[in-house]
Amino acid sequence: MDRAALIGLSAIAIADVNSVAGIVRAHTKMRDIARQVAERAQTETQNGPIGPPAPIHLPKPASAHINNVPRLIPAARLQFTEGIEATALVASRDGWAKLCRLLSKGRLRAEKGNCTLYLSDLPADMTGLRLILHPPPHIQHQPRGADDWLNHAQQLTRRLPQGTYLALSPCYDGQDPSRLDTQAKLAQALNIPTVASAAPRMHHGRRRRLADVLTAIRTGTRVEKLGRGTLANSEQRLRSELEMRRILGPHADAAARAATLAEACQFDLGSLRYEYPSEVAQNETAPERLRRLALKGLRWRYPDGATDKVRSMLEHELTLIGKLKYEPYFLTVRDIVTFARSRNILCQGRGSAANSVVCFCLGVTSVSPEIGTMVFERFVSEARDEPPDIDVDFEHERREEVIQHIYERYGRHRAGLCATVIHYRGKRAIREVGTAMGLTQDTIGALSSQLWGFFSAKGLEESRMREIGLDPNDRQLQLTLELVTEIIGFPRHLSQHVGGFIVTEGRLDELVPIENASMEDRTVICWDKDDIDALGILKVDVLSLGMLTCIRKGFDLIARHHGQTHTLATLPPEDPRVYDMLCKADSIGVFQVESRAQMNFLPRMKPRNFYDLVIEVAIIRPGPIQGDMVHPYIRRRNGEEAVSFPSDELGAVLGKTMGVPLFQEQAMQIAIIGAGFTPTEADRLRRSLATFKKHGNVSEFRNLFMRGMRKNGYEDDFAARCFSQIEGFGSYGFPESHAASFALLVYASAWIKHHYPGIFACALLNSQPMGFYAPAQIVRDAREHHVSVRPVCINASFWDNVMEPDDQGRLTLRLGFRQVKGLREEDASWLTVARGNGYQSVRDVWRKAGLGPDILTRLAEADAFATTGLTRREALWDTKALAKGPELPLFALDMDGEAIHEPTTQLPRMRPGEEVVEDYVSTRLSLRGHPLGLLRHFLTPSPAAGRLGASPSAGNPHSPRDI
Repeated sequence: MDRAALIGLSAIAIADVNSVAGIVRAHTKMRDIARQVAERAQTETQNGPIGPPAPIHLPKPASAHINNVPRLIPAARLQFTEGIEATALVASRDGWAKLCRLLSKGRLRAEKGNCTLYLSDLPADMTGLRLILHPPPHIQHQPRGADDWLNHAQQLTRRLPQGTYLALSPCYDGQDPSRLDTQAKLAQALNIPTVASAAPRMHHGRRRRLADVLTAIRTGTRVEKLGRGTLANSEQRLRSELEMRRILGPHADAAARAATLAEACQFDLGSLRYEYPSEVAQNETAPERLRRLALKGLRWRYPDGATDKVRSMLEHELTLIGKLKYEPYFLTVRDIVTFARSRNILCQGRGSAANSVVCFCLGVTSVSPEIGTMVFERFVSEARDEPPDIDVDFEHERREEVIQHIYERYGRHRAGLCATVIHYRGKRAIREVGTAMGLTQDTIGALSSQLWGFFSAKGLEESRMREIGLDPNDRQLQLTLELVTEIIGFPRHLSQHVGGFIVTEGRLDELVPIENASMEDRTVICWDKDDIDALGILKVDVLSLGMLTCIRKGFDLIARHHGQTHTLATLPPEDPRVYDMLCKADSIGVFQVESRAQMNFLPRMKPRNFYDLVIEVAIIRPGPIQGDMVHPYIRRRNGEEAVSFPSDELGAVLGKTMGVPLFQEQAMQIAIIGAGFTPTEADRLRRSLATFKKHGNVSEFRNLFMRGMRKNGYEDDFAARCFSQIEGFGSYGFPESHAASFALLVYASAWIKHHYPGIFACALLNSQPMGFYAPAQIVRDAREHHVSVRPVCINASFWDNVMEPDDQGRLTLRLGFRQVKGLREEDASWLTVARGNGYQSVRDVWRKAGLGPDILTRLAEADAFATTGLTRREALWDTKALAKGPELPLFALDMDGEAIHEPTTQLPRMRPGEEVVEDYVSTRLSLRGHPLGLLRHFLTPSPAAGRLGASPSAGNPHSPRDI
């Protein structure tokens, strides 16, 4: 789009192959160019023209088109199985709907990433679409040799006589004059007009090398082996109208017809009117239903009566939601949450609009909005008219139930998951470009190991390259490094969004094409969250969170063994003993504060209330750390530094965090209040933050920010630190609303851990994989909290870890079969169902449960037969005597009809060290002790070991050989 503006094109059609995945990016860029042109025009109006006018007799330079805004024509390059290729241009909204349904039909009949289209799929009524046929490039002089193509083209043009054209496209191989003549004759034979098309493969000739690299990556080969797959030259680039007329020569009138065709295609993506489901139920409109449910929830949340402040906040939010007509969106989220709770699926809402009185009353979130000081208008704003943001986290093991419910409720023609555009960054760019360029894997590995140095301002210095064994003067290596730098930010492939759903009132496949996902029973669209934000399309985020699974399982265990029922909203608040535990950094397994950085920070922070947890969650993030906000906050909190504010205006923003900006909302407010950003500029800054990792950085706003802060009287040091934090948020932004929702999960998990450490460890183990810590560390932490842990047992364990009573009536943690490496849940189910009164031997398990020797071997390796009197080696020995298939009665007896008994074999006992090693190999943990415990007397010898003649192993029950 930038290049089209610079060379003076009035319109441009951008067509992906069998897709419209990239068209919104072009539309967004077109709007950005229009904004820049408008700002420049306003500046020139106020200050006069910039620079002297160019002489009339000289050609217009590229800068002459600086105010040109090319109009974008949405299109798609259709490839049919019959060998026909045609570009479909969209002329109207009806044509866009037909194109989307056509692409949906082709993609839904194929696997993810593919599209199978037949000419018969084209609708009989092509109103709103224009087709440009692309003849095969090998057609020369006469149409002979293209009979199949010509026959299909004739059938197509007879069926669709109106709105079909033939493209006159040069190939820049020296044969274009004759080729253009042949193409013109083909158009006459088909009785359709010709239009000019440069058929560009790149926006500028300098992209030729990168285009070949991309071709090599796509085809899985090296550039040197591409052969005819490489571009012959750099000519297949975007061209101006004058260039096309010169190239076409006697066929230059085709350029005029292309301009006429462009004028006929007036459809603008910005005119798409997205219709959200009305959510009307039982003759009750959405506003009426939302108000009724909100007031009902108010009585539920505040059984003793809500305060006047809460009631006024609720009324204010309902009024603002009604003005923006967002009632259906809130109702959709509420209905999804209600379904989850009806299935006992724990969920928790978060996001900019989630921490509101409305969402609290609807049950979307369990965080009271009175806790924070957030303003609802910051995120549901009448001025910005932006869609609200509500993310709902569900248990990671059961989220698929919620996803399938949405498909069933709205239908797959009305609901689909968003895409995620995966871009080239970091090691992937080095690996794929390096492979395409023919570098050895050793060289690629050496480059990858220097990732941060590679992407520094000056790249890898020559001295550093020599240190890692590379020749900085090698031409192939130099070219590879240039291409790696150039490919950063390029889209690589479309992936599936983690849970962003689009739902519509009408057909979704008339708004955007739908295609199959790689996962079974899922369908997705080809636009990502940035695209739908640009078009104002609402998205419902259905996300997963492992800690919710853990907390729900913990609540179930508490109810089963202690008879107490808890939810996130009914946990006893502000328990001082829970905060005492956190202040001691006793937080292994606790949500968000289990990392080493958080465990180091907790004793310094000393959280004593819920809002302290909100700050705790947000402060140990790259944004505040990079902006040097952590230490000032701690000093002010501990009274070592006076709390001060740069101004009264910013004091209102920074008061709750002692004058230190910690939240993303505060960073945005500083830009508006402190630096004088307009709402539009602040919105552009916010969007730059959201795409920081993919498309560069937000440094383009730095000068504007620093200049504005200086103008309003703020010191450069404070302004620089604030902007540094804003840049940090570009990669890891954390708003206060998200921190509040996460803080509730921090408190819930810490509460369970403090009061029921055994149940917490059991729930954590049953929710794996998740979190920072391995099962061995979770079990060791539980034992340090005086929880008795029992090993996997063939006669007592189930698939999940369970709590069982001991002889004194206390609960102990019994490890389940899920801890045994390589064992499936289905095998464990057969094992427990057939157990009856218990198993007596390995052969007994084999006969009753019907499990194969390989499964029994894994159980034996885990020492699960210990309660039957078998050691690990004896159990393994017995599994070797089992047949691969079911036992045949004839061969189970000897010649006299008596059962065959294996002779007793004396096997050597395993040494303690061997037992511990086998425990870790089979179950990833050991109850016998830590591996280093066997070596502690060597690592820390006793004082007697220093005397002459004393043995290092003196006083140790195990010798090195025993270990």
